Amino acid sequence: QVHLVESGGGLVQPGGSLRLSCAASGSIFSIDAMGWYRQAQGKQRELVALIFSGGSTNYADSVKDRFTISEDNAKNTVYLQMNSLKSEDTAVYYCNALIRRTSGALPSNYWGQGTQVTVSS
Repeated sequence: QVHLVESGGGLVQPGGSLRLSCAASGSIFSIDAMGWYRQAQGKQRELVALIFSGGSTNYADSVKDRFTISEDNAKNTVYLQMNSLKSEDTAVYYCNALIRRTSGALPSNYWGQGTQVTVSS
């Protein structure tokens, strides 16, 4: 079993900051990538940011220069620092990870339970 546990969501005013964390635990051999997606009410889930095992990153255009993804490999944890938040960033944010449970396994896709981020005055 693999579990992703998110934390750090909440209510923040426009222009404010939040930091999300996601820790992976369980039967993990290696992690190919971790990242964040979000889903606003009435909209499809969309990619926010990804970080790959080599350290490269990928961001949605809408969050570039405002959000930063980072990782702590020793803790199997990924972070999303969100600055200059806007009302349109309001959504449920989901952690995602591509994890190999054994050395010969293909990576499997795992999701966290989601954490609400609300940007409002």
